[in-house]
Amino acid sequence: MQSTEFDRILRRLTTVLSVVILTLCLIYVSTGVLLSFYYEPTAGGAYHSLIMIDTEVTYGWLFHRAHDIAGNAVIAIALIQIVAMFLSRQFSKSWLIAWVSGILFTLNAIALDWTAMILSWDQEGYWRFNIELGNIEAIPLIGSQLRDILIGGGAISSVTVQHMYSIHNYLISIAAILLAVVHLSALLWQEKEMYQEAPKKVLSAE
Repeated sequence: MQSTEFDRILRRLTTVLSVVILTLCLIYVSTGVLLSFYYEPTAGGAYHSLIMIDTEVTYGWLFHRAHDIAGNAVIAIALIQIVAMFLSRQFSKSWLIAWVSGILFTLNAIALDWTAMILSWDQEGYWRFNIELGNIEAIPLIGSQLRDILIGGGAISSVTVQHMYSIHNYLISIAAILLAVVHLSALLWQEKEMYQEAPKKVLSAE
């Protein structure tokens, strides 16, 4: 009985965390849209445009900070939620959509952080991205081609920033929102089914 109650609490926790994840996604995307009004996706302009946002745009520093915090927090909470789903023993086939969407969302959240590292065009982001490109290039068969697609061929330049900006804004961000909605919907649907089945189990036990 204690184990069943523990599982129920964890399942409710996964649903609450899914709501938090969707909220953080909406904050991340909405602040990203606001930042894009002033952000310049070029090798020379990216860093200076972010400085301008932080120092000259009204509440620009707040939106920039909220964007960074939401992006980091959503990864941590998505990983915590996967652990909670594992501990609550949600392994049945009916939980397949929740599992798949949750894992895909976590990968999307990590991809958002990965594509954002070069967008600031500072020393840390540049060299981190350079190291990551070396890892990508080491992938057998497709590594070199994938690296050239990401950076636009040649060295890291404005084309690279534009590629990462497009992937970050128009592909991964949209996919993250869709996956967050699907994940929350799947958890709410399964939780509803769980509570509908509970009275039937009590009646059958009697």
